[in-house]
Amino acid sequence: MKLTPYILLALALVGLGDTAFLSYYHLLGVIPGCALKGCEIVLASPYTMIGGPLGLPFAYAGFFFYLYMFALGILLVIDPYSKGLRLGVLVYTGIGFVLSIGFELFQFFVIGALCMYCGISAVTTLLLFITAVWHWRTTRAS
Repeated sequence: MKLTPYILLALALVGLGDTAFLSYYHLLGVIPGCALKGCEIVLASPYTMIGGPLGLPFAYAGFFFYLYMFALGILLVIDPYSKGLRLGVLVYTGIGFVLSIGFELFQFFVIGALCMYCGISAVTTLLLFITAVWHWRTTRAS
């Protein structure tokens, strides 16, 4: 259990790196290279923005998701037995996991392609949720 807050921090850093990379390229207006051919299709689609063409890029939203997760991880390092904080982390990562599944399904069925960077984010979010459940279960008795 003592490691779970640190695992959350490490995973949040992975997510921050992934989304910072995508955010940087979005800011430049360039689509980054990718090992999969689907990245170009997904990242050039009109669905990359929350709220339409003038909305917030999903990469920015992901960056703020991971930034907030990093802050929650720091708070868990300070007080790993706080029931409210533990529940908050569990709910937050659960919502992120459900949204991540939805984004991946949307890419596959609507856009018709998958993005490697989005996949990295999806796996990171899954691991965050698993770690949050693990932390919740191991600190439940306290």
